[in-house]
Amino acid sequence: MVSKSDQLLIVVSILEGRHFPKRPKHLLVVEAKFDGEQLATDPVEHTDQPEFATELAWEIDRKALHQHRLQRTPIKLQCFALDPVSSAKETIGYIVLDLRTAQETKQAPKWYQLLSNKYTKFKTEIQIGIALETDTKAPVDSFKAKGAPPRDGKVPASLSGLDPKDIVVVLNEEGGYHQIGPAEYCSDFFIMSVTIAFATQLEQLIPCTMKLPERQPEFFFYYSLLGNDVTNEPFNDLINPNFEPERASVRIRSSIEILHVYLALQSKLQIHLCCGDQSLGSTEVPLTGLLKKGSTEINQRPVTVEGAFILDPPNRAKQKLAPIPMELAPTVGVSVALQREGIDAQSLIELKTQNEHELQHSKKQVLTPIKEKTLTGPKSPSVSPVPPQNPSPPTKDDATGSEAESLQYDKDTKPNPKAVGPSIPASVAQPVPASHASETASGQKIAVPATSHHFCFSIDLRSIHDLEVGFPINCILRYSYPFFGSAAPIMTNPPIEVRKNMEVFLPQSYCAFDFATLPHQLQDTFLRIPLLVELWHKDKMSKDLLLGIARIQLSNVLSSEKTRFLGSSGEQCWRQTYSESVPFIAAQGSNNRIMDLSYTVTLEDYGLVKMREILVSDSSQGLSAVQQKPPSVPPAPCPSEVQTEPRETLEYKAALELEMWKEMQEDIFENQLKQKELAHMQALAEEWKKRDRERESLVKKKVAEYTVLEGKLQKTLIDLEKREQQLVLAESEVQRERKELKLERERNLQELQDSIRRAKEDCVHQVELERLKMRQLEEDKLRLQQQLNDAENKYKILEKEFLQFKDQQSNKPEIRLQSEINLLTLEKVELERKLESATKSKLHYKQQWGRALKELARLKQREQESQMAHLKKQQEELEQMRLRYLAAEEKDTVKTERQELLDIRNELNRLRQQEQKQYQDSREIASGKLDSPRGNALEEGLDDYLTRLIEERDTLMRTGVYNHEDRIISELDRQIREVLAKNNASN
Repeated sequence: MVSKSDQLLIVVSILEGRHFPKRPKHLLVVEAKFDGEQLATDPVEHTDQPEFATELAWEIDRKALHQHRLQRTPIKLQCFALDPVSSAKETIGYIVLDLRTAQETKQAPKWYQLLSNKYTKFKTEIQIGIALETDTKAPVDSFKAKGAPPRDGKVPASLSGLDPKDIVVVLNEEGGYHQIGPAEYCSDFFIMSVTIAFATQLEQLIPCTMKLPERQPEFFFYYSLLGNDVTNEPFNDLINPNFEPERASVRIRSSIEILHVYLALQSKLQIHLCCGDQSLGSTEVPLTGLLKKGSTEINQRPVTVEGAFILDPPNRAKQKLAPIPMELAPTVGVSVALQREGIDAQSLIELKTQNEHELQHSKKQVLTPIKEKTLTGPKSPSVSPVPPQNPSPPTKDDATGSEAESLQYDKDTKPNPKAVGPSIPASVAQPVPASHASETASGQKIAVPATSHHFCFSIDLRSIHDLEVGFPINCILRYSYPFFGSAAPIMTNPPIEVRKNMEVFLPQSYCAFDFATLPHQLQDTFLRIPLLVELWHKDKMSKDLLLGIARIQLSNVLSSEKTRFLGSSGEQCWRQTYSESVPFIAAQGSNNRIMDLSYTVTLEDYGLVKMREILVSDSSQGLSAVQQKPPSVPPAPCPSEVQTEPRETLEYKAALELEMWKEMQEDIFENQLKQKELAHMQALAEEWKKRDRERESLVKKKVAEYTVLEGKLQKTLIDLEKREQQLVLAESEVQRERKELKLERERNLQELQDSIRRAKEDCVHQVELERLKMRQLEEDKLRLQQQLNDAENKYKILEKEFLQFKDQQSNKPEIRLQSEINLLTLEKVELERKLESATKSKLHYKQQWGRALKELARLKQREQESQMAHLKKQQEELEQMRLRYLAAEEKDTVKTERQELLDIRNELNRLRQQEQKQYQDSREIASGKLDSPRGNALEEGLDDYLTRLIEERDTLMRTGVYNHEDRIISELDRQIREVLAKNNASN
């Protein structure tokens, strides 16, 4: 006996529909919901007879199926009209399937009418089949995906003589195309292309236990396109995969009908992320949406299937991997396009532009130009050649962009030291874009855009306190923020000594910066880049030592309250001030707090910067000092009129110009050093950010894995605690039951003794109690008799009042009408019940009467056939006897022969009469008109006749039509009793 599998599939086949109104710009989709899981068909055209041809399946075991059948869990199918332009869904109706109708034997599909139909003028129906199938899961292949099993799709009428198995891909090397289907059906050329545009979160596919090659591992995407193995350009970074989008194209010769059948058979394109010969993850791109049945879209424009698809690691269920959140799921952007060869180039360009735009939107970044790759055979190169370098500069992230902006500001401007506090330098930085520069003979003029604001940012490092180390330190504070226009460090001076449990105010710790920038750039920079204040220990006997670093988040000042004040020119300005204390964290060793720093920062906004031009020297390459245009020099006075001053001599002017040139060269050299320093700092910052992103992604992955493990461990600990509590409770329960048993035994002994004593006492008092009870009963009887009389009097009074009230109520017309309505309703219900009962009885009697007539006719025919066979057999026996007598007549004498012949003739006449009588009796028995077995009993023995009657009765009873109460059976029983009585009398 074959054992049935415990795993089943509930398969709902949605075949086709009818009586739908035509809606050319809409699609139809059917969604099925069972046990909280929802499946849907592919959208089809909204015609009067849509063809869905889709199977939806739910996996379930036999125990759960039995439970659902007991609970009568329904399968609800909802039909929607889908607008492809606005993606709006409109409910048409629904169908509810009974799960109990699903059987393991295949059943014919049925037509179901839509409930709550939106199209009230149409009798809309859908053909649906429901069945149970045994779930036999095939082993999963390790690397390459197997071909999808052929679907039971319908071959179009134009291809009625074509077997779907004959639709295969054949390479034509001479023509440079792939042929799909027989040659007589292939008349059109198509181009099918697959584009891999981008990938994100690929590091989630690398398990912690997997070892990659020690040298830089190369990753690439692999897929098979019509038998051609295709890989994209390898890349090394999983966190930020940087590869050019590549498009692989194949030329196809076929027809739309054959391609539709082929894409239904090969419904998915499997794409793998590989490292060497190992698959790290894969995804499947559905191809059934390229060619929809009855659609002519491919004749006007290419058809595409595109989107960001999630990559799943191999054997996720077998490895018991934790589910990945959607925001961390690894994805790959894929676009599959199919077009007729020779379609308008403009529409193709528009399609490529649209596809790239949508893929860019899904990734939210700009894509580089797509490389083309044409596949003409299975031996095409698996790895595309190295693409030419893109002439456009690489895209930078936000942090690098802002740092580059601050570098540009520093390059295009010259710091202008200004004494704001004692020996504290301040800088003025004006950001100047090079796009507005104009060439002159001696230099370059750059205009400051009017959209920039003039800001003044001041920092006051007030005091340090709460020293945690056990020795006194001789400290200075140092910081630098290039965005303010100067990369030179700013330090407090002189060094001060700080001891434990004391607060020290910092000398010369106030600094102000004047600069111009855009407000959103200021906000973005303050949010991303904190101000790092370094704590240095100054010692005469040793080298300066960096003790700790304090992080000041400058964006806090942006959220503080704004106050209004007037500037020097009477314009309206805004001021924001923020104060707090931040800790110094040790720079080396453990991240312990060293001391706290109290500071105050102020941001003043002076409004828009007026347009002005700044002269930049050519020799400095945009790094020269900012020089204001000097006013026109008045003509020098005549030497005869005015005595020549020492400062007006040519020697003094030459010396002054030389000193100014030296100062300018020093500034140029200093700015070049600053530029190199900032470039190196930028490279270090980018490398640090890259490594920081790698560490963050690994930490996120580790945290997710540790969270799952922590949950399992927590669950195990909870289970152990519950088990320990159960054991403690069980032990205490056993001890308690022992004590209770012991107490129960002692209590039973005591109760037994007490019961004996009480029984004796009860016997003594029983008689007295009975006497007292009798007297009490007599008194109660008298009292109850009196109460009964009083109650009867009250009842009579109330009855009179009720009759009066009833008469009053009955006189009201509403009461009479209501009573008449109730009576009529009852009569109506009773008549309807009688009518329904009479209808059912009439139908039942008709069925029974027809069945009885058919059975009676069948029995009559069978009896006649049996009697005719019996007569024929007897005639054959008589013929044999006649022949035997004729043979004996030749041997005997003539006299003996004559005498025997006479006897034989007499015997033959008697036998013929007997046969005629038997046939007549059998007919009378079959029609129920036989009254007495006397005639038969006279011609044949009573025993034979009795046996025949019993056989006839048993034969009629075995048919199941007759019972003992029927007339013919009763008549046969009576005849059997009479024959038995006669047989007994004769014996």
